[in-house]
Amino acid sequence: MSKLRFKVVESAFEKKTIAVTEPAEKPSEYFGSLVFNREKMFKYLPEKVYEKLTDCIDNNTPLDRETANAVAAGMKRWALEKGVTHYTHWFHPLTEGTAEKHDAFITPDGKGGVIEEFDGKLLIQQEPDASSFPNGGIRNTFEARGYSAWDPSSPAFIVGDTLCIPTIFIAYTGESLDYKTPLLKSLEAVNKAAVDVCHYFDPKVKKVYSYLGWEQEYFLVDEGLYAARPDLLMTGRTLMGHESSKNQQLEDHYFGAIPPRVLEFMKELEIESLKLGIPLKTRHNEVAPNQFELAPVFEECNLANDHNLLVMALMRNIARKHGFRVLLHEKPFKGVNGSGKHNNWSLGTDTGTLLMAPGKTAEENLRFVTFVVNVLKAVHTHNALLKASISSATNAHRLGANEAPPAIISCFLGSQLSAVLEHLENSDTEDFILAGKQGMKLDIARIPELLIDNTDRNRTSPFAFTGNRFEFRAVGSSANCASAMLVLNAAVAEQLKNFKTAVDAKIASGLDKFAAIIEVLRQEAKACKAIHFDGNGYSDEWKEEAARRGLDCETSVPRIFDAYLKESSIHMFESTGVMNRKELIARNEVKWEMYTKKIQIEARVLGDLAMNHIIPMAIKYQSSLIDNVYKMKELFPAEKAAHLSSKNMEIIEEIADHTIFIKEKVDEMIEKRKVANKIQEEREKAIAYHDNIVPLMEAIRYHIDKLELTVDDQIWTLPKYRELLFIR
Repeated sequence: MSKLRFKVVESAFEKKTIAVTEPAEKPSEYFGSLVFNREKMFKYLPEKVYEKLTDCIDNNTPLDRETANAVAAGMKRWALEKGVTHYTHWFHPLTEGTAEKHDAFITPDGKGGVIEEFDGKLLIQQEPDASSFPNGGIRNTFEARGYSAWDPSSPAFIVGDTLCIPTIFIAYTGESLDYKTPLLKSLEAVNKAAVDVCHYFDPKVKKVYSYLGWEQEYFLVDEGLYAARPDLLMTGRTLMGHESSKNQQLEDHYFGAIPPRVLEFMKELEIESLKLGIPLKTRHNEVAPNQFELAPVFEECNLANDHNLLVMALMRNIARKHGFRVLLHEKPFKGVNGSGKHNNWSLGTDTGTLLMAPGKTAEENLRFVTFVVNVLKAVHTHNALLKASISSATNAHRLGANEAPPAIISCFLGSQLSAVLEHLENSDTEDFILAGKQGMKLDIARIPELLIDNTDRNRTSPFAFTGNRFEFRAVGSSANCASAMLVLNAAVAEQLKNFKTAVDAKIASGLDKFAAIIEVLRQEAKACKAIHFDGNGYSDEWKEEAARRGLDCETSVPRIFDAYLKESSIHMFESTGVMNRKELIARNEVKWEMYTKKIQIEARVLGDLAMNHIIPMAIKYQSSLIDNVYKMKELFPAEKAAHLSSKNMEIIEEIADHTIFIKEKVDEMIEKRKVANKIQEEREKAIAYHDNIVPLMEAIRYHIDKLELTVDDQIWTLPKYRELLFIR
């Protein structure tokens, strides 16, 4: 195996850059060429069908079967012209990946031949086996039927020879079994609630959109080195490995020159993404060696989420063409930055107004403060739930270190916005209003320039205001954005509904509209003040302060998931129509089971590597030292031989201590897994794995990493951090 390590290292050094041929057209000319977007709809659909479909997309009006048949015919004609032979319903099961089953367009014609067929029924609905996907007990093998149903708001697209149709995935009994269904419901909930509040300021608003701009961080590792690390291959992260002498401490990788092999990978990824209508905008080196980031222009939340999942799939495929493997795990390497997926979230109206952006008039700025305060109140009320929405076995390794936010949800506002809210809390209504209904004494009109130019960035904040949006920085790199976005949108929808009820009550009692808004805002700003924190989220002082403020400070992932089943969470989801109690219970069963399985796999891989790689390597080196000691005794007098061999004797003893500890803890880990596996309740089993297995894995790793520093490099079989992180 040590020969394999050196062979793949040599091969990695010899790999040449694979040049990418760029299209002759400008990006604007091939952008969306593989998407059945409105341009294609207009071209391939009859006028009335086009109008009905766009009305369905824009206003949620239902499609009749005749229209669906016409859409399917036009979509098929376009796809066949592109050389497509198959179609699939593309959906997001509770695996944090995507799923697809490819069917050919062909159908027997009854005469011994086939015809290309694709009608409205096939477009609208299919029946995957729901029991084969994570479902939390909603579906069993003997009652397995589930449905995938077309989502017209996200356009169909082509990958290879297959037409991909974005769909939701539900059980035969109606419960959602995916991320898209509750996301769409949360978007509609926040739309309705936000429109009602917008009418205080602009009665012309008919729709409010939730926008998402994600930033995808990732690592690239040479494919040969990746294959020589069974832990990377099986778990996505290194379960052992001592830090490289040089990692990111010189701060020379961030925004540095992009390595040639990596740049060609990025070029091809951008080209293929643009063809699929994904507006990738930014690419750069990240902080850790071999870590990178890409980001698109923000889009409507549902489409942005589809695009992120599609990009992750493209990254995996294209990386292999360039001799890389892409690592989307949140913490593939210990001691350097992990990878997140910052979710930049905002709300905007159909009249072109960003609701989280300061305006130019006092009334516009009151609207701005209204939505900011309501978001803060929603985050405060459901801070434990928002943490649960981004928690996983993988993200737990990242949070709280190396520039990642801590596992305590708080909001960074910056000095200017903080001053505005401080003034709101401490002033009388009359002091805050200028000339009756016209505006506010506080010169809020200056805020745009101050906020845009002077708002600082706090990289330890999990939920930060950044000028015209909130950046949810705690989301992990491998996550489906919908997990966090559906919770955030639903929580804000609930809060906006509560806010409107309170304001309307004050108006009904005779209070002026703007005075009523300010009075309720003042109450809400005071009520959620505990969520506001602009300091160092890594400090122990903040952990103590957060606990005093009543914020959720739980760090055990299985226990964090309990937040989904709090009565306040269930009420929020049910009152907004996003999910019901049965769905939430089932999803938590899936989350606990997924946590257990991921830790279980890691523990098995670690035990296998410890017994079949690490201990044999250590004993082999130890044996060579023992042989050296005996030969010293043959060559030199006893006293001199003892002196010359003293350090080797120390190393021999150290190796023995490490290997004994590793063997004992691997055996203990196996026994504790057996005990945990007998637990029937998924929650209790996950807690047992967290409390009993994870600490043993960390202890075993410590001693393996010490052996890596001791054992002869020529014997060590696994590629080391210096090779994984610096060969590109």
